[in-house]
Amino acid sequence: MRRLFLALPFALLPLAIAQTAEAHEHEHGSLGAHEHGVGRLNAVLDGQTLELALESPAMNLVGFEHAASTDEDKAKVSAARTQLEKPLELFSLPKAAGCVLAQQEFKSPLFGNMPDADDHDEDEDHDEDVKGADGHEHHHEHSEISAHYQFTCATPAALKSLDLTQVFKTFPATQKIQVQLISPSGQQGAEATATAATLKF
Repeated sequence: MRRLFLALPFALLPLAIAQTAEAHEHEHGSLGAHEHGVGRLNAVLDGQTLELALESPAMNLVGFEHAASTDEDKAKVSAARTQLEKPLELFSLPKAAGCVLAQQEFKSPLFGNMPDADDHDEDEDHDEDVKGADGHEHHHEHSEISAHYQFTCATPAALKSLDLTQVFKTFPATQKIQVQLISPSGQQGAEATATAATLKF
């Protein structure tokens, strides 16, 4: 999948770089790399191509981070994936823009399609030993879910804003989304919440 994100110099994203640097200074990427209730979204509008990449702790989307073993857990994972497979609704893209989904890709250990350990970023999925109230160490897995979408929009000028209201309604455990948005008018970093879910391109 050709990704605009990879083609763009990330020097354009000082906020993201600052966050990444700060994350590595803290214990194992604690800033936004894996913070329950906080998701991350990169949005790039380049000509008629719109790309959206959403990353979130699995806790925000399915309510847990362990491998789904019970039927109830598997149903939650399946339901979350079904919602993610409807990006036109999830991101409330205006019909006037004429956006058509060209490609989509989902990754998560919960979906069983993560790359080998040598092949993925440590921020995406890492384990942590946590001491419980009983004084014993408990193994706690941090699982991420990432969704990448590429749209072709017939009338990109109609994309005046990005409305994340439906994301917050669909996944209510998500309290805020840190957004990096790049469009012909420039680049910006912003934070969306359920009460302030619309960002201007």
